[in-house]
Amino acid sequence: MAIQARVTSTDALEMFRAKLVIFMGKARVTLDDVTDEVRRTRVWLQHDQPMRWEGEIRRRTKILDQAMHELRNAQFAGQEAAIQTRQAAVNRAKQGLAEAEDKLRRIKKWNQNYDNISDPIVRRLDGFRGFVTDELPKGAAHLRNIQKALEAYAEANAALQGGGAAAPASGENEKVESGQAAPATEPPAT
Repeated sequence: MAIQARVTSTDALEMFRAKLVIFMGKARVTLDDVTDEVRRTRVWLQHDQPMRWEGEIRRRTKILDQAMHELRNAQFAGQEAAIQTRQAAVNRAKQGLAEAEDKLRRIKKWNQNYDNISDPIVRRLDGFRGFVTDELPKGAAHLRNIQKALEAYAEANAALQGGGAAAPASGENEKVESGQAAPATEPPAT
């Protein structure tokens, strides 16, 4: 006589399958969020920041021009105290303009390197997305099929021990005992 399994509950399988389905949903949302963030960062680097710093360069250039104009007026008027104050304002304006130009250079450099840095990571995420959307649903469906097969086996075994009122479907019992799951009669649930 073949060794029989003693199946008392398939609740653990159902709980695991339910947690797997929840994980799939959360993983999809997270992967979408990461993809959106990569896209937003690209737009930020390619459009938003260059426009911002080009505007800052124009604004700070006007400030520098104004400060230099005021310095020349103070020099022509021979106002020593005003000359020192205006020279400090020119120096601050030059420093501000240099900072904006440096920021624009950095943004352009980051923009050039962004795709080289982000593309390998995005490709790995796309691979994981494929696993989450293709393989995990198959796994959840397989767990459901295993659960149904074990429940059918437990019912058949209980019926046989209880008087033989309900016999398993032809060949189903042998497949469960040999370690193979019985085929599902309904489409896999995701």
